[in-house]
Amino acid sequence: MIPFPTNTATRVGINILILLGSVVALRLGQTVFIPIVIALLLAAVLGPAAEWLHAKLKIRWTLSCLTVIVGLLLLNLFIFAVFGVAFARMAQQFPTTDKDIINYFNNFRGKLEQVWPWPLDEELFPLNPQKVEDIRAYEVLTKAAPQMLKWTVDYVGNGLWQWILILFILLFLLLEGRMLTRRVVAIFGPSEEVRAKAGAVLLDMAHQMRTYLVWRTIINFGLAIVIGFVYQFAGLKQAWTWAILLAILNYVPYLGPLLAGVPPLLDAFIFTDPVTTLVISILYWVIIVVEGYLIVPLIMGRSMEMNATTVMIACLFWDLVWGIVGLFLAMPIMAGVKAVCYHVPGWRPWANLMGTEHEEERPTPEQQDLSIEQVIKQESPKLAAPNGELEAKSEKEKTGA
Repeated sequence: MIPFPTNTATRVGINILILLGSVVALRLGQTVFIPIVIALLLAAVLGPAAEWLHAKLKIRWTLSCLTVIVGLLLLNLFIFAVFGVAFARMAQQFPTTDKDIINYFNNFRGKLEQVWPWPLDEELFPLNPQKVEDIRAYEVLTKAAPQMLKWTVDYVGNGLWQWILILFILLFLLLEGRMLTRRVVAIFGPSEEVRAKAGAVLLDMAHQMRTYLVWRTIINFGLAIVIGFVYQFAGLKQAWTWAILLAILNYVPYLGPLLAGVPPLLDAFIFTDPVTTLVISILYWVIIVVEGYLIVPLIMGRSMEMNATTVMIACLFWDLVWGIVGLFLAMPIMAGVKAVCYHVPGWRPWANLMGTEHEEERPTPEQQDLSIEQVIKQESPKLAAPNGELEAKSEKEKTGA
């Protein structure tokens, strides 16, 4: 039998093949992996809220889980309602007669000519058109609108089905969170030491992801309130719609704020004047820079930060694997990956590589002399809390009652 080569080149090649195989599996199995990952992230965030309802208000665990899920649904319905009303208002503001369309076009062309450094294309933007058919830009827009509407309807329909699936998975994760955590930890072997360390890794990973998502959400909505008042004061037609859009897109590093700044810029350009548009643009980016380089490090702490290279590579990778959804999931996933790299022996340099500062030593479960049960219970639940009745039954079985 020919011995299998174990030199460095072979090990590197095998690791690369495993990495490529994992990427292909994530890509091909995205309809399965994406709902599970989103449900896990939501469970990490909502689990402590359900536990608080269960412990403080003495609500049954099942009802506590249903309550937090209903709260999540109401938040989503509120966001959909805001955008629905906004689109209805925008549809009402569109000109309907040929005269109104030509007037709007002439007004837009005049403003564009003031700020555009090159001569405008006379075919796309004709000077003083007499008929709507003469406006090539309007013709292109109207032809593209049905296709864009169809794409939007298909995307929203697929998103609703995925969201229903995510909510069911989330409910099961909340109901059975701690039991699932124990059984996942048991996979790593019978050794109490190894299981305790695996439990610590899971807890820290959930803690890092929850910390990122909670503070990111608080910062995003605070940012939306500030930006909303700026837009409202400047006279934008859909001030709070664009503010909520920023709160959503700001989960995507760098690219999100850039995309969220385009609609209000167009709103200001069409319905105000170029000077107001320029002032709004400057204020917007000043606020974004202050939020990114002052508020986020101050509130979330340096330990949650990742350097710009890691952020960009993570966004490119997860966009390649899962598309637009991957952009939103990139940072919480990387927060969990960084926590795992910190705990696994030999991987801590990778955690330091992803961060902005060197990771400080934290006490391990072995140093604290903790068992797996103590590790799972030492903090507030990271994934979810157990069903109180089931845990009581389990204790009775242990004592032989």
